[in-house]
Amino acid sequence: MGDAQRLSPDEQLRSAREAFEEGRDLTIAVEEEFALLDADTLELTNRFEELKGAAAGTEVDEHLVGELIASEIEVKTGRCDHFVAAAELMATRRDQLGELADPFGVALASTGTHPWSRWQDQRIIDTPHYRRNNEILQYVVWRNNSFGIHVHIGIRGADRAIAVCNAFRNVLPELLALSTSSPFVEDCVTGLHSARTEIFTKMFPRAGIPDAYGSWAEFEQYVRFLYDTKSIDEHTQLWWSVRPHLAFPTVEVRICDAQPELTQAQSLAALMYALGARFARAVDDGEPLPSLPGRLLEENMWRAIRYGLTDGLIDFARGEVVPARARIESLIEWVRPVAEEIGAAPYLAVPEANASERQYARLEQLGSARDVFAELVRRPRELVGG
Repeated sequence: MGDAQRLSPDEQLRSAREAFEEGRDLTIAVEEEFALLDADTLELTNRFEELKGAAAGTEVDEHLVGELIASEIEVKTGRCDHFVAAAELMATRRDQLGELADPFGVALASTGTHPWSRWQDQRIIDTPHYRRNNEILQYVVWRNNSFGIHVHIGIRGADRAIAVCNAFRNVLPELLALSTSSPFVEDCVTGLHSARTEIFTKMFPRAGIPDAYGSWAEFEQYVRFLYDTKSIDEHTQLWWSVRPHLAFPTVEVRICDAQPELTQAQSLAALMYALGARFARAVDDGEPLPSLPGRLLEENMWRAIRYGLTDGLIDFARGEVVPARARIESLIEWVRPVAEEIGAAPYLAVPEANASERQYARLEQLGSARDVFAELVRRPRELVGG
């Protein structure tokens, strides 16, 4: 979400278009959100300001930001020109965050939702941006105790960025199905694989799958309409699952649940990056890309939310349901030549079981969602003899 907007709407839109026209192509940055936990109870704990203060002057400080609630922290890789660098920084940032949290006795977790902590017990961080969102959204923002992984892909050219966003719409369900990690929330075994997505996209305005736009000018016309009607007062209030970012010349993919395991976070980021590069290549070559209506994509979104990788997604070209894993495997094969060029190919894989599948399997064995979650927590090293 970020800081409060400092530019006027006209300045923001003009600056964004200029940045896209002059931007660096196919850079990547990854953002991961983590829950801050009491190491004894594993409840969410409002400790962000303490950790951020302790980071002052360290290498990780500029890559560490607040994300709505004081029991959440986001860590960023920073902009990279090659996927290997981004993957290595994802590992480094997780280590740096752990080292920062250890002296405070704060544990960390990275699943799409916390299985039982109450939203009523969380505190909105005190910044102008989040105070404004609190004022506007009220209950909607209070309920959003969720954690994701976002990928920013540099795309040169404003119209080209819109075309890449349009293409990403078609694969948002596949990316979600691959990433699902939030079967438990509010002390409930939900039966879903991504409770986070159901909470966020069904409650926030201007969330979920955006419309397809024919050009930057058409997209800009809509954003100006939102400003003119006072529907938004910051560009970050477009909470879509993929969006052209108006503060950076990037396409930001925001659909995925946070990942407990580093290797799967890296694999997921690699696929998003490779898809962005492959879509850009298709645009440049005049290769046709599908533009599916939202009503059809929503059918696959529900399938991903409900079943993750355990069931089927609709192959709209064939008009039939196919296994979700097969859909993702076909995407990986489609992007593989480009993925080789940008360093992402070695990281591409469909796991034997994704995070939500593993949690449901452990639930069968352990009988308690709380016990399942406890296995996914990174505890302070001094508490585990590390």
